[in-house]
Amino acid sequence: MKKKFEIVLVVSLILSSIALYLLHYAIFHDSHHIFIFMVGEIAFMPIEVLIVTLILHRLLQIREKRKMMMKLNMVIGAFFSEAGEELLRSLSDFDKNINTIRDELISDHSWSKKGVAHLNGIIMTYKPDIDSRNCNLNEIKSFLLERRSFLLRLIENQNLLENESFSDLLWAVSHLQEELFFREDFTKLPESDLAHLSVDIKRAYKAILGEWVNHMKHLNDNYPYLFSLAKRTNPFDTNASVIVK
Repeated sequence: MKKKFEIVLVVSLILSSIALYLLHYAIFHDSHHIFIFMVGEIAFMPIEVLIVTLILHRLLQIREKRKMMMKLNMVIGAFFSEAGEELLRSLSDFDKNINTIRDELISDHSWSKKGVAHLNGIIMTYKPDIDSRNCNLNEIKSFLLERRSFLLRLIENQNLLENESFSDLLWAVSHLQEELFFREDFTKLPESDLAHLSVDIKRAYKAILGEWVNHMKHLNDNYPYLFSLAKRTNPFDTNASVIVK
């Protein structure tokens, strides 16, 4: 139906153009004038295509991408409010290596453009030391299952496909959720299975940590009032307090 409409539209426009040229000739009897302007308009057409397709279209794409990224950052913010920050707070308690980077994660200097680049470099090579034997797996399981519907809705959000790292985070957290869901008694698991769970926990934890840094930078750059609250509730700051001092 749409294709048929487009064909009819193209034919109608061409016939209209021919009819107007014939009307012009019928009134003025000046084919020379008609062809001069026709060639001139055809000569300008490549420049017009350049302006419309490459410049205006690119500007519209940039505008649409900014709007989409704004919506995406709102979704990421909802994730950290609902689950991400609590997971970081809980899992960091079992991370034996966290004190090696804790100062960087709570420093005010870490949220400048240069500071975030430095922090991302640290996290990229950071290796958390978390053993599932020391974690409260039942508590983590209950926490994730309570947010199962929320995580599924995030995964179904098509806009998240634009952010590959956050999509990987959701898959890592969802995978950990499924792994814990199918186990009923964590006290009877073999060592090999506990080691497997340790890997799943560290994968999800590191993915959340990396996205948290980028999220904090976004808040600092665009929403200082939200950043103020996020800084006062920093999951890595053992002295964090929501009270403004």
